[in-house]
Amino acid sequence: MFGFHNGSQYEQNRRVLQEFLDYPHVRIVTLTFTTAERFGEIFANLRKRGKTIPTNDIWIAAQAMENDADLLSSDPHFGYVQNLSWLSFPAR
Repeated sequence: MFGFHNGSQYEQNRRVLQEFLDYPHVRIVTLTFTTAERFGEIFANLRKRGKTIPTNDIWIAAQAMENDADLLSSDPHFGYVQNLSWLSFPAR
């Protein structure tokens, strides 16, 4: 939500987000101890291999892995995360 609050189109972005969340196949997942454990594993593995990605993206990857979900992102650094089901798509 930081991006929404920090940007100039809060209301529009919030409305688009709510429309997305209203789709029946979309669900919000919560952070769990398992998420934190996966975060630690991913971060340690990246560090050992000399790869860095934004910390928030490590949390996103950990949640995707915990929930057996495909992660759809145009951010190429997700390719550094081992055992992540990452689907790349072109940026708009």
